[in-house]
Amino acid sequence: MNLTPQKRIAAKILGVGVKRVWIDPDIEEDLSLALTREDVRKLISDRVIRKKNVKGVSKGRTRLIKIQKRRGQRRGHGRRKGRTGARQPSKMNWINKVRSQRRYLRGLRDNQLISPAQYRKLYVKVKGNSYRSVTHLRNAIEDLGIIKKPKKKRR
Repeated sequence: MNLTPQKRIAAKILGVGVKRVWIDPDIEEDLSLALTREDVRKLISDRVIRKKNVKGVSKGRTRLIKIQKRRGQRRGHGRRKGRTGARQPSKMNWINKVRSQRRYLRGLRDNQLISPAQYRKLYVKVKGNSYRSVTHLRNAIEDLGIIKKPKKKRR
């Protein structure tokens, strides 16, 4: 049964597209008789013709991805674009490394574990990129015999 004219009229009245017009499948035979706008209006008021809800895009998957990213997932090699320096500039790596090493040296000097002269020597070495990390710096200081290695606890 061809109900395109009725659908078109209903779409105009309801102010929606033709695809959003729903016609009750049980009363399709009576609908072929409705040819005027008035007839279609009556069918709309009788709830035989209705407009469908707008289909929205679900945010469920987006929310799941957001939770995973917050957990630190989805950051593997396949997700990365650009070289390492594009994601974390090498200068920022340098700044973070040097700042943490200087902070460590400052703590040692303030707690009188090293003298100001030793602090200055080590400070200059840190500036000259002699140490890879705070751990490397700590090991170097212990090897030089400036501060003693902490004894390991027995269990």
